[in-house]
Amino acid sequence: MKKELLRAGVFCLLVAGWFSSTLAYAQSDPSGKKRITATYAITNATVFTAPGKSGMKATVLIKDGLIQGVGSNITVPKEAKLISGDSLFIYPGFIAGGSDTGITKPKDPEKPENFVSSNPSDEIAGITPWRSAVDQFSITDSKVDDLRKLGFTVAQIIPDGGMIAGKSAIILLGSENSTNLLIENTALAANFNGSRGMYPGTAVGVMAKFREVYDNTELTTQRSQKYTTVAGLKRPEITPTYSAMQAVTSGQIPVLFSAPSDLEIRRAISLQKEKGFKLVLTGLEDYEGVIDLIKSSGTAVLIKLEIPDDKAVKAQKEDAKDEVKALNARVKEAYDKALAQASKLEAAEIPFAFTTVGVKSGDISKALQTMIANGLSEEAALAALTTNAASILGISKAAGTIEKGKMANLVMSTDSIFKEDAQIKHVVVDGYVFDYETKAKKKASKEGDGNGTVKIEGNWDYTSESPAGSSGGVLVIKKEGSEYSGTITYDDPSGSGKATSPISDVSLDGNSLSFSFEVTANGMTINVDVTGTVEEGSFDGTMTVGEFGSFPFEATLNPTLTATK
Repeated sequence: MKKELLRAGVFCLLVAGWFSSTLAYAQSDPSGKKRITATYAITNATVFTAPGKSGMKATVLIKDGLIQGVGSNITVPKEAKLISGDSLFIYPGFIAGGSDTGITKPKDPEKPENFVSSNPSDEIAGITPWRSAVDQFSITDSKVDDLRKLGFTVAQIIPDGGMIAGKSAIILLGSENSTNLLIENTALAANFNGSRGMYPGTAVGVMAKFREVYDNTELTTQRSQKYTTVAGLKRPEITPTYSAMQAVTSGQIPVLFSAPSDLEIRRAISLQKEKGFKLVLTGLEDYEGVIDLIKSSGTAVLIKLEIPDDKAVKAQKEDAKDEVKALNARVKEAYDKALAQASKLEAAEIPFAFTTVGVKSGDISKALQTMIANGLSEEAALAALTTNAASILGISKAAGTIEKGKMANLVMSTDSIFKEDAQIKHVVVDGYVFDYETKAKKKASKEGDGNGTVKIEGNWDYTSESPAGSSGGVLVIKKEGSEYSGTITYDDPSGSGKATSPISDVSLDGNSLSFSFEVTANGMTINVDVTGTVEEGSFDGTMTVGEFGSFPFEATLNPTLTATK
């Protein structure tokens, strides 16, 4: 409750300016509530029914949330609402193998007066397998719509918490008026993050504690079974932890182990081999060195849908000393290898899917395009978003492809989905149609640095839409050498006019611009990330405001003003 009150208090401050929660970005019917009919026919579209399948001109018929048929000779009933698909490309709805969208952090338990750091209670130590992600999830969270805008229709939500955070669930990113829960308690979320200031405080301690909990659960299960059949036995101690862990020790559900690095991957696989539980590795970031181990273990894999930061690469200077150049070369080599990791999973014939936990929605499209540019095939990328994810989550009979009898989860784009200019126009979730506004792409400005990069220096007048209306300020971008800096003005959340903040992490890649800045509201420092595209003196982007979600951000370069040094 305290968390919700805090969020509400910050919201009230921010709504006075452009820091306000909204679900209305680029949508004509963002809620999916205006369901005129339960029957839709999307006619004459280019349909890709599954990864590896060629696109075919066809009609897709939907009724009551299910696909009724796909083909060129579909009989369309009179009650069907028609959606012209002449210029649209249709794909199966995307599936996030792991996601934190809509998840809020639970309140930390209070430590008792007689707290002993070497022997904390399970809950204080972050061992809460009885918790459910469903209890932490809200379909009205703006991050749900952010993910849906990108084509995601199903997500396995992962609870927030300690080393054993709780049980995940599979949900639809659908209408607020629908029951969006598909399957509860689908996996046990775990990680190697120790508890600060108490046991287990290290990764090695986490491994030891996991073994202890696992072994005690098996022992308790055995004693419970004997207790019901043999007289004279001492009653076994049954705790919430052991009861909740039984689904893992019995093999009913897997452990969804977050393992970003190759060392953590090795540790997770080692635990699995030792104890025999089902394992799904998630959150993988640095895994090239253990691809063979992953393949030999047969472990399911969810890689992070994010690419590494390239600031260190872009900061390299040509006039550096020889020893610095040698170091820079190693940094560049490591960066290039990281970009190609997904393609190496494909080459090793390891089916994988994606997790979006900790990923900014505005970075997802770029990450996919970058992976493809570095060797991942479009077929493998689509499989990771659809069929592989459905298989890992155990929902292949209901999702992952476009075919009769499956859930009506579809993505409709203006072009081939992985093309840079493709825009998503409609997303269908459980038969509910969400419409998104698409804009004609402008030609890139001819004015630039001579290397294909557009000019961004100057004063930009920007606006952002919110339920309180339009507001904005001035974005100033300066260039010194190869580095960019600047400031941004905004409506002060305290209501005292305009405030100014320096911008940081300014990155220009072709005509893709991103930067960050901080705002202080009600004693809280909120990080704001802006990403978008520069075209002919205009900027069309998205602003991600901390945990509050993403909102539209548009700017125009003022030709009468120049940035001052």
